[in-house]
Amino acid sequence: MTDAHDPVTDLVILAGGQARRMQGLNKLLQCFDKQIQLLKISQHFRGKVQQQWINSNRDHRIYQHMVPNIRSFQDDESGFLGPLMGLKSAWRHVQADYVLCVPCDVTYLPKSVLRKLHQTLVQHPEADVAYVEINGAALYPFCLLKRSSLPILSAQIQRGELSLKKCFKLMHAQAVKFRKHALIFHSINSFDELQQYKQLNVLL
Repeated sequence: MTDAHDPVTDLVILAGGQARRMQGLNKLLQCFDKQIQLLKISQHFRGKVQQQWINSNRDHRIYQHMVPNIRSFQDDESGFLGPLMGLKSAWRHVQADYVLCVPCDVTYLPKSVLRKLHQTLVQHPEADVAYVEINGAALYPFCLLKRSSLPILSAQIQRGELSLKKCFKLMHAQAVKFRKHALIFHSINSFDELQQYKQLNVLL
């Protein structure tokens, strides 16, 4: 089931990285708040998207056990080429014409994020992607893509240009801005950041 007001959209959780600064720990299976990240993200978008996917190169049985209806896929090419490869690989599996990509280490999920991303793409028909900006910081992997983005994604990867920022510029990307009081980290990239994030939550 999907939200009747929005076009049919699939969710892809991006969890294909190496997490080097967290010693290879699978961040999607960690608790940043009171809930495991996989469950937190999956439950937030339940009923708002058609199908949920995980872009990951490991732990597929664990994901399936935790969220029985979720599906997973690996990158089209090996070598941990970053989120751009995850976005491009999604289109081999997703049937919907829109895909909402959410990084596995995101800390804040705005309630209206999918609706606002869709509204932005309607307002800017030349754009192939709209992405989330939180407290002035661009979170490029947190984005809504049109299927028409695939040729540019493929071309950039073929050129060895793996920057999301550069790729999104070619797609006439639009930012959707959110603010969250006292949010220090919009995503967690190290054990030190995770410790600070948890301490702040205790204080608040």
